[in-house]
Amino acid sequence: MIYQSAQLTIQRLDGDIAELNFDLQGESVNKFDNATVTSLTAALDALEAENGIKGLLVTSAKPVFIVGADITEFTSLFGAPKEDIKPFTGTNNKNFNRLASLPYPSAVAINGFAMGGGLEVCLACDFRVMSTVAKIGLPETKLGIIPGWGGTVRLPRIIGVDEAVMWMATGADKRPADALKAGAVDAIAEPEQLRDVTLATLKNAIDGNLEYAERRARKHGPLPLNDTEAMMSFFTIKSMVAQQAGKNYPAPIKVVDVIEQARSMSLDDALDVEADGFAELATTPVASALVGVFLNDQLLGKKAKGWEKKADKKIERAAVLGAGIMGGGIAYQSALKGTPIKMKDINQDGLDLGLSEANKLLAKRVSRGRMTPDQMGDVLNSIDPTLTYAGFEDVDIVVEAVVENAKVKGIVLAETEKEIDKDAVLASNTSTISITSLAESLERPENFCGMHFFNPVHAMPLVEVIRGEKTSDTAIARTVAYANKMGKKAVVVNDCPGFLVNRVLFPYFGGFNMLLRDGADFQAVDKAMERWGWPMGPAYLMDVVGIDTGVHAANVMAEGFPDRMQPDYKSATEVMFELDRYGQKNGKGFYEYIADKRGKPKKTVNEDVYTMIADVVGERTEFDRDDIVMRMMLPMAIEMARCLEEEIVGTAAEADLALLYGVGFPPFRGGIFRWMDTVGLAAIKAASEKFAHLGKAYELTDHMNAMLANGETYY
Repeated sequence: MIYQSAQLTIQRLDGDIAELNFDLQGESVNKFDNATVTSLTAALDALEAENGIKGLLVTSAKPVFIVGADITEFTSLFGAPKEDIKPFTGTNNKNFNRLASLPYPSAVAINGFAMGGGLEVCLACDFRVMSTVAKIGLPETKLGIIPGWGGTVRLPRIIGVDEAVMWMATGADKRPADALKAGAVDAIAEPEQLRDVTLATLKNAIDGNLEYAERRARKHGPLPLNDTEAMMSFFTIKSMVAQQAGKNYPAPIKVVDVIEQARSMSLDDALDVEADGFAELATTPVASALVGVFLNDQLLGKKAKGWEKKADKKIERAAVLGAGIMGGGIAYQSALKGTPIKMKDINQDGLDLGLSEANKLLAKRVSRGRMTPDQMGDVLNSIDPTLTYAGFEDVDIVVEAVVENAKVKGIVLAETEKEIDKDAVLASNTSTISITSLAESLERPENFCGMHFFNPVHAMPLVEVIRGEKTSDTAIARTVAYANKMGKKAVVVNDCPGFLVNRVLFPYFGGFNMLLRDGADFQAVDKAMERWGWPMGPAYLMDVVGIDTGVHAANVMAEGFPDRMQPDYKSATEVMFELDRYGQKNGKGFYEYIADKRGKPKKTVNEDVYTMIADVVGERTEFDRDDIVMRMMLPMAIEMARCLEEEIVGTAAEADLALLYGVGFPPFRGGIFRWMDTVGLAAIKAASEKFAHLGKAYELTDHMNAMLANGETYY
């Protein structure tokens, strides 16, 4: 053994080959934490002192190669001065440079994921062989930063500037065929042959059959572009990246800037430019927010897995009540992820609509090459449409997704309970109706909970799992396990009107309606909130949600929280509803919708809408954009604080992710609690006082005032 630690080993193989094997003890994956970086330095010291080595094989003892840096170890960097951040990249850059400059060839066997620093160490090797089931990528821009261990330097010199920029700007995973085509890897091998193929590649290089000196020179030198080529190339790339990334995400364009600035430099100088770019971005609120989202997602996943471990029974057969778009979406997602499902409706038209929805989604996957026609057939065959309860005695969970009416749901749930096994879980997809009240019609309320999907089911990651007063841990655990199996992000919340997401969304809509009442133009409000980062403004969002659905939900919220959600005026949204303008579902709402060539609804403006709402809105007034944002965001933020204080949701992290995954809260702001921490509770308090005349929805809670007095933050 040449070197051994709890993070990696180097041993001598036959033929004077050394094997560097990453194997982080106590972890299921390898990552570049501080201990691994320190061990790699010591290992290279030992390797350089070893005589007679002819080649280096780099491997992983885990199913995953290296997932990248340990994110938890550099969160303390955010807010630090730039000069304090640069050393973070320095030590491992020296390691990779030493690895790349060994006096003999190196080859790496990439099994599983090689992400971020995991791919960067591979780029430092001379030859790369990838498993057919592996994925590689540089996802740092998704965290608001750029690669810091040579990715922006070596990757463009290996696969070309255009391709490298797309890899890094999007942060997308790359499959073996794409990686081989781009030239990022030299060969692909089946998992059981990966080591042998990599060793054979290395031995060919040792024997002189594969040249590697020129490869190294290319990675150490300037990019092969003259001034004219560079000017044209980078101008085009910058325009494309800027258009796709948008102004709120600086990391993708910084990738281009760093590559352009270092294009004519040597390796060391180029790495210094990269380190400056990394340090600059690491000081931004965007990086702090996006890393926070990443860590919150890990926490959410850990909690969901914890619930799954508590499940005493696997969900192997499911059923959904009510077909149509929502029921069809639930059936599709369940079947796609491997759980056969019965889809029941009271009429054939509903079943046909549900099957049509599933068929449409599956056909799209086939057309994009993500599924074969045979696989599509298998998934469709695992959806069993039915007009009766035949076979329901064998299902493990039933998701009720009928019309959003408490009386109808109560009747359907009570009827269904009699048809299923006494041990089966019964869940309601209600978006607003109290789970505790719905349970009153059931004989086994302990087996009942909420399972609130967001529309469209296949696209929206979030599922709220709602605990009623009598819901058992067993029902929650099995439901979360089912959500996990469906590929969803489950947030467990306690029962209240609107649960979590809708409870905080409707104060936001309340802020919108009051702005219109006071003379704001709904288009101007939409533009202000979209500039702030929302994927769509409140008028557009209400059209997408469905104005009829929105009015119903608003009434439920008003009844549940009359002191702050019961308006004392007639809103423009109510006028839209009374005029049968329901939004996208019937082609007319605040905006009007006409299908484009691809069949997608295209938003258009009908000036007549201003006449329709004239009686309930004030004289047209131009509001300051910051005032629009605060009038919209404060009610949502304060209501979310109430939810945390009332333990409707367990943590600020779960609350933030619920809004990100449920309604598209801007990721670059990290979530609503992260946003409040960023702007500061003093600023939130000042805005609350400025808009106090708008009612209790704008009034900070006692706990928020106490936090401000004590200098506390949510994170």
